[in-house]
Amino acid sequence: MQPTGKNQSNFEYDNEEAFRINIGTMEKSGKRRWVYPKKPSGKFTNYRSYVAYFLLAILVILPFIKLPNGNPLFKFDILAREFILFGFPFFTSDFFLLAIGMITSIIFIVLFTMAYGRLFCGWICPQTIFLEMVFRKIEYAIEGDRAKQMRLDKQEWDEEKIRKRLLKWTLFTLISFLIANVFLAYIIGLDALYDLMVNGPIENFSAFFGLLIFTGAFYFVFAWFREQACTMVCPYGRLQGVLIDSQTINVTYDFKRGESTTGRAKFKRHEDRKTLGKGDCIDCGQCVVVCPTGIDIRNGIQLECVNCTACIDACDDVMEKVGLPLGLIRYASEDNIIKGEKFKFTKRLAVYTFALILLLVAMSSFILTRPDVESKYLKVPGTDYKVEGDFYVNQFEYTLYNKTNANQDVKIRLLSHKKAKVLMFAGENALTLSKGEIIQGRFYLKIPMDEVTSYKEKIIIGLVNENGQIIDRYETSFSAPYKYE
Repeated sequence: MQPTGKNQSNFEYDNEEAFRINIGTMEKSGKRRWVYPKKPSGKFTNYRSYVAYFLLAILVILPFIKLPNGNPLFKFDILAREFILFGFPFFTSDFFLLAIGMITSIIFIVLFTMAYGRLFCGWICPQTIFLEMVFRKIEYAIEGDRAKQMRLDKQEWDEEKIRKRLLKWTLFTLISFLIANVFLAYIIGLDALYDLMVNGPIENFSAFFGLLIFTGAFYFVFAWFREQACTMVCPYGRLQGVLIDSQTINVTYDFKRGESTTGRAKFKRHEDRKTLGKGDCIDCGQCVVVCPTGIDIRNGIQLECVNCTACIDACDDVMEKVGLPLGLIRYASEDNIIKGEKFKFTKRLAVYTFALILLLVAMSSFILTRPDVESKYLKVPGTDYKVEGDFYVNQFEYTLYNKTNANQDVKIRLLSHKKAKVLMFAGENALTLSKGEIIQGRFYLKIPMDEVTSYKEKIIIGLVNENGQIIDRYETSFSAPYKYE
């Protein structure tokens, strides 16, 4: 870990290491210390805003998208046990994919954090996006920046304070209600949500009650709990301590340049700081007051840091004003800082990035290649082959599982042997499966003797749809007499 600075004028610690055992949002007594971050501005803040609004737009638009098969892109109805991912319905038999997905996610998080630190927290995490790009901006618009908010909190409940607080709380409630509607659309579906709006809460009380629960939860988190969700609840910050190393990319303070030999000091014009051994950090405290989790980035990597880049913009703005080089706080690894290097895309980052892409491709292939109808064919236990004329005959049982929300008309066909015949026990070789239906049955499989080369013939049984397209295939064995050479 990088050393701490010699001057700690912006925080009152008992010693230089106190920050490692105390949370920046909590007093020694255990009482919460409310954070009033200064409104950030700068290059990274603008980039994060573009990313945030793009992701928010996707979040709102996705529930309204319906595929040609009538399915939404995503649906997670736990009570009705209906799950749809990328338009594909998932049923209980697909929960092995959930296990694979969980394992993939864990590996992805480990590799991503080892390579890029908490980049996800600062740029993509919904908690950060909603808090910093929605609720906090409303607060800035109504109550003003840091100093005005602190003054408003201390003043009596006069007309100004009541007016501003009521307006803020009302807007927070409305925004929470809108967010709750969006998330509810992912759970019960857009049609059910529309039905709730048209018919009212009385006829759809359970859905309406869920909507109120979601609204209350969002209001609580973003109006009051705020950064404590990151510092006290989310385990990611604690995982960071065991996943990052000296080569991990993080928002980092360049302590070698900032402290130099005599430490940081206030800025004085026409002073040769290098000759005096003073660091480039002028101890202005802007990186501290702009931090949404109330920490001092100069103390090194801390679990409260969500890599939001607000301190980078604040520091760059000060460096520009005093005529010192930018990048005192920047994206870099600890090795970059110690060696005085700029960030570069190393072989390690390339390997980790390739592994991350490979994981995403593998998981996507599992989802996209899953058949519409899953089929399984097993030889009936206790039965042996029979001879009928020029054919060997085996008795098989089948299990077909329709994994779509539409009826499926299918036929069973042997793909590996051209002249084979499939004879159903009852009816024609034409089966109809309803949405999510599982059917079982038996059939005779007849293969000409001249096409059988082994007593345990490998065969491929396929399932074709009404258009003759193969939608699933299954490899098994076919019994025949042992042939002596």
